[in-house]
Amino acid sequence: MGAGESGAFLRREGLYSSLMTEWRRARDAGLLLGKPTGETVGRPSAEQAEIARLRRELQLVHAKLARTEIALTIMGKSRELLEGISGSEPDDPDVFGPGKP
Repeated sequence: MGAGESGAFLRREGLYSSLMTEWRRARDAGLLLGKPTGETVGRPSAEQAEIARLRRELQLVHAKLARTEIALTIMGKSRELLEGISGSEPDDPDVFGPGKP
């Protein structure tokens, strides 16, 4: 289904982007948890909307922290490697290979 086809399908079914946005907000605010199919759901309260926003923000912060930790690990290993190379003797075969200066 192409980009234009999906929009046409949603319009044909009476589903508009504003309704999809409202459903996402309700889902993110936890309003849909434990609700039986077909039961009406109201708009999230200001508190529920704030909780949903903070949860999304926390997910982003956790992802950024994970990337930062990986980068720091790589930098630490790179430093160890460079220190090992700079502290080696030029004639050390382990570093430059046999017979290479």
